[in-house]
Amino acid sequence: MTLQGNGRAVVIMMLAMACFIFNDSFVKLVSSHLPLGQIMFLRSLIAMALLLGICIANGSIYHFGRLQHPLVVLRVVTEALATVFYLTALFHLPIANVTSILQALPLMITAGAAIFLGAPVGWRRWSAIGVGFFGVLVIVRPGLAGFDAWSLMALVGVVCMAVRDLGTSLLPKTIPTLGVTFAALAGVAVTGLAMAVGETWVMPSVLDIVFLTAAASFILVGYITLIHAMRTGDIAVVAPFRYSIILWAILIGYLVWGDIPDLYTLVGVAILVATGIYTLMRERKLMKEAGPAASSPPLP
Repeated sequence: MTLQGNGRAVVIMMLAMACFIFNDSFVKLVSSHLPLGQIMFLRSLIAMALLLGICIANGSIYHFGRLQHPLVVLRVVTEALATVFYLTALFHLPIANVTSILQALPLMITAGAAIFLGAPVGWRRWSAIGVGFFGVLVIVRPGLAGFDAWSLMALVGVVCMAVRDLGTSLLPKTIPTLGVTFAALAGVAVTGLAMAVGETWVMPSVLDIVFLTAAASFILVGYITLIHAMRTGDIAVVAPFRYSIILWAILIGYLVWGDIPDLYTLVGVAILVATGIYTLMRERKLMKEAGPAASSPPLP
């Protein structure tokens, strides 16, 4: 991979992170007007309509028959659960805090890959994982004084995301990425519709529809740019720039809601970023020692 190619991939990755945080921001803006289930349903429905057009245009819709796979079902279920827990926390916490907790995801994936998939993880990366979870505890601060159920709910959502991503890594390459994304959106839409039993849905305003359409558009662009960045750049170089989402979250939280992260949150973020980058650099070193491995890319 050339320096120029990696540079483009890094810019695309930062664009993806910006899209994801703008999605979260628009969802948070409508959370005071609409219940969670209705937001999940409407956003997913709009995103599915947009994605369906993309799938028809690039021909990936003709591969949707391959989505009948147990791992696709696992991804749909965990995506729906992650959405419920994460958005619930997002509605009750500053966006920077929730995004900071989300940074435990790479560390959880590493631990899960070692425990359940037999991936080789040495003592250095296990130490990094332990330090990373300490950083999460600094942010969440469980205990009699600092206990926050919403922070723990965000953490449960991140666990669901880790299970989702571990299952996704095992998907056959013949299953189209956009098809899996469409299935996940459908699962979230069905979950939101089921939540209507315990909610009182209201007629969304024009502004609510505009915000939800913006959220759906940003999350779709985020998915597409994230996939492109990971496919066109060196993963060990590109992946650390996921942490740029924290800077976006702190900036938007301050400009839109006036949220100022406290010292504990900033310390926890610093710990997570440092341990995450160390883990990725360690992985890069191991990949160099193992040598290049040929693999065919998955379908779009």
